[in-house]
Amino acid sequence: MRPDLNALAIDVYQYAYPLVTMELTRRQMTNVPDAHSVSMRAPVNQFAHARAFPRAESREVVRFNFDTLYSMAWLDLRHEPVVLSLPETDRYCLVPIYDMWTDIFAVPGTRTTGGRARDFALVCPDWAGELPDDVELIRSPTPVAWIIGRTQTNGPDDYQNVHRIQDGYRLTPLSAWGQEYVPPSEEPTAQDIDDTTPPFDQVNAMSGVEFFTRLADLLKIHPPHPNDYPIVHRMQALGLRAGQDFAVEALDADVIEAINAAPQVAHNDIRRTLLDGSLGTIRNGWSWGQNLGTYGTSYRLRALVTFGGLGANLPEDAIYPNAFADANGEPFSGTHDYVLHFDEDELPAVDAFWSLTMYDGDGFQVANPIDRFVIRDRDQFNYNADGSLDFYLQHTPPSPDKEANWLPAPSGSFAPMLRLYSPRGEVLRGSLNPPPIKRTAPSIDR
Repeated sequence: MRPDLNALAIDVYQYAYPLVTMELTRRQMTNVPDAHSVSMRAPVNQFAHARAFPRAESREVVRFNFDTLYSMAWLDLRHEPVVLSLPETDRYCLVPIYDMWTDIFAVPGTRTTGGRARDFALVCPDWAGELPDDVELIRSPTPVAWIIGRTQTNGPDDYQNVHRIQDGYRLTPLSAWGQEYVPPSEEPTAQDIDDTTPPFDQVNAMSGVEFFTRLADLLKIHPPHPNDYPIVHRMQALGLRAGQDFAVEALDADVIEAINAAPQVAHNDIRRTLLDGSLGTIRNGWSWGQNLGTYGTSYRLRALVTFGGLGANLPEDAIYPNAFADANGEPFSGTHDYVLHFDEDELPAVDAFWSLTMYDGDGFQVANPIDRFVIRDRDQFNYNADGSLDFYLQHTPPSPDKEANWLPAPSGSFAPMLRLYSPRGEVLRGSLNPPPIKRTAPSIDR
């Protein structure tokens, strides 16, 4: 195998991985007759709303957040623009819009529009037309886009308030603007789409030739970004030309060999990087990604984020430090008790809110006797006399005077996660330094 071809095939695979993954995700999530039959799925140009947090035993979503309820929609702008309407609200909401390369190109919501009611027309890259005076244009880099809206939710007792806001998120074809538009209630579905196998598994099972064939088809619809031309020119050596079929039958055997070897090498590289924690910043046993949400030509980073989970936010909107080791560098275990101590001036600096969520070693919420999966900054804590806070991360209940600050842990391995929504400027400039989580009790049999 020629080393130059092998390296090129890996580079192109990682460049294209987000686009192919997004397409299979879109096909599966929109292949439903309506927005109600299947949880978090809806036809194109309709919202699918999560109306509640997952149950303790749910294993459908890894590291689900218990701070917001989701509102998702896939937009197809090829026929005509679609108007996104957001209601007025005084609570935190975030509505990032992703192109098919997973780059965020717009973020209507509290941070950017101040919670005012707004109407935005999402249009194709080459759309030329006129909009009503009260509708603002947002041009999508690709003809298909994905909305992942999040609305602040203060526990199950707050669901009714959140549902009213979600119901105010609306999508209207431009041709129906100004009318009482009701989306279709029964859309046809395709029988050739795999609705059960996770899209990541489908993508990862493709041979190199299958993957690059899918890439060539998608490049006919979704143009590369303007700064992609260096790799667009390089991939011509593999028989890939944007806008044309992938003529695999014309390729030499060594090119095909390199193409088919690329997926496994690329996957191993991604898994190794995710496991060793080298993606982003590492401090005091915490790690978090940087420069996410838009990637420029950082194609390997973009592939890493896609592999870890679609839909990363801009750091200006949210940062997610993951705790992977205690103060001694050891993994967390429910056979020990731990404390996370914040001095008064160490609490996360945010303009919206922060939270601490407990997950088991596989990234799922943990059933516990008080049904608590998350601690939020707006909860009622017991502060220390000096204004500091101690959070108790342990499997067995602490003493009654500490229970308000208890985040129940599983009996086995676990991994807490901080979430900072609208982090302040000093955090974005590098001041974030979460304190280490310290073990407070020796190992015992439980």
